[in-house]
Amino acid sequence: MAMTGIFGGRFDPPHVGHLALARAARERFDFAELVVTVVADAAHKPSEASAADRLAMARLTFADLPATVELEEHRTTVDALEAHRYEDPIFLIGADELAAFPTWKEPDRVLELTRLGVATRPGADPPAPTSERIEPFPIEPIDVSSTAIRARVRNGAPLDGLVVPAVAAYIAAHDLYGAA
Repeated sequence: MAMTGIFGGRFDPPHVGHLALARAARERFDFAELVVTVVADAAHKPSEASAADRLAMARLTFADLPATVELEEHRTTVDALEAHRYEDPIFLIGADELAAFPTWKEPDRVLELTRLGVATRPGADPPAPTSERIEPFPIEPIDVSSTAIRARVRNGAPLDGLVVPAVAAYIAAHDLYGAA
């Protein structure tokens, strides 16, 4: 059976931590396919950049990986998984997101539809698997967040090393995140 890795999020903006997670997951799980889904309208939190801008930046970020980058119209993970019915899917998240997993819409159903590949992150202990459907894997610690990047843009600070250069150029060219 061909495993499909799914890495979904708002990616507002996508950063080098997202890229590191995708690379580490590809090494760990040896997917037949990696699908990066940019959630158009996430149920849990609004996005600052438009879906089109976030999709464009995700395509730039993951350009060097063999990955399909697409827009996801479903607001929740369970709805997306129900709609797509991927073959042998593993949904990739950070350990910090695993802590919030019980608050997701229908978390038990999510685990019926997919396994979770949980990347360890800075400041988060590796999760103790609570299910055989949760598979932790390590990534090199990268202390970066989309929130911090948006704040740096507003303050006119450089984004070197936080996003791929093409994303930094895209943010500047499209005047995203209230650039000073």
